[in-house]
Amino acid sequence: MSLIKKVVFIAKDDSIEELKSLLETMVDASRAEDGCELYNIYQIKDKPNGFVVIESWESEEALKGHQNSSHYIYYKSNYEQYTADKYSNELVSLG
Repeated sequence: MSLIKKVVFIAKDDSIEELKSLLETMVDASRAEDGCELYNIYQIKDKPNGFVVIESWESEEALKGHQNSSHYIYYKSNYEQYTADKYSNELVSLG
């Protein structure tokens, strides 16, 4: 069963471009990982300091592999300086 997550980031007002750049570095590297089914990042059109990550992993093991990757570790050690708020939810498909 797939694990689907939604992660929302709200950038600090003076750090929108820095957070955007950091998040963009995650896309190709994450999509190339074993077990990644979907990895998309969106900027909220009417709230440009808001970003939404939608990701799907084929298993808990695949997600843990992602969380141990070098690009994830780099992101994890740098995002807080640009972020005013962050929260995530695990999603369940209804269809």
